[in-house]
Amino acid sequence: MTSSQSSHGPSRGPSNRWSDLDRPPLSAPALRRALLQPGGLWTSLDVVAATGSTNSDLAARAAELPEGAVLVAEEQTSGRGRLDRVWSAPARSGLFFSVLLKPRVPVERLAWLPLLTGVAAATGLARAAGVDMSLKWPNDLLVKVRREDGVKEERKTGGILAERAGGSADDGIVVGLGLNVTLRADELPVPTAGSLALADAVSTDRDPLLRAVLRSLEHWYGRWTAADGDPAACGLQEAYAAGCATLGRTVRAELPGDRALTGEAVAIDGGGRLVVERADGGGREAVGAGDIVHLRPAD
Repeated sequence: MTSSQSSHGPSRGPSNRWSDLDRPPLSAPALRRALLQPGGLWTSLDVVAATGSTNSDLAARAAELPEGAVLVAEEQTSGRGRLDRVWSAPARSGLFFSVLLKPRVPVERLAWLPLLTGVAAATGLARAAGVDMSLKWPNDLLVKVRREDGVKEERKTGGILAERAGGSADDGIVVGLGLNVTLRADELPVPTAGSLALADAVSTDRDPLLRAVLRSLEHWYGRWTAADGDPAACGLQEAYAAGCATLGRTVRAELPGDRALTGEAVAIDGGGRLVVERADGGGREAVGAGDIVHLRPAD
């Protein structure tokens, strides 16, 4: 899983963490019936009550599993994100899952997997939860949450982490997604966090939300692999740019080696990199890794 969130507030209610009736457990049998179809991408689906990290668990078994394995946790105790950040949230307050993918595409196009997952999650959740979602490059999901003064502001409600599953390229890639669904205002770990509930989602039932995300992911992954990973040919590059809240904004890119770059985010290139028009007049630079800070709203 992934998030910049490092901790969470105390859960409301009795000490029994399973007693919150607003947060019913996921139904593994129902999810399997809906998602595991002959000829489909998803080949297995397991739901565990708690684990350290679904990414780590799935990666450890990748060599023995076929493509399309899905592992879902009701609670993660050591969820990981980019730059070794930690994801932590109350039990059953969100969707915390990982999938095993083994794409046969050119290696230089694998950088599109987390971006593809973002497009799939945003489009699936927009339909199932009725919320407007946007993408912050490279791996965050944003929603609009109304503040106490009535102003709506962007908040991070989820994140994505893609990792190689093992030492061999044949082991595949594990893609994890963590999404805040019913997190309440008093449970937010940081002021910049949000949830689908706080964004006035029409539904926070996690079963249909998970189905919607996985079906959308299957759709986009099928298009992308059929196009040999070409993001332009399958429409992925255009779809990501259309939903990306980073484009058109002044940003600060905090890059490896303690270097920073400020300018306007103007495009997503064919390699999935963020193209920044440097504020110092140094032209355009493509950013492939680093933290991006939005400095002003898009026009």
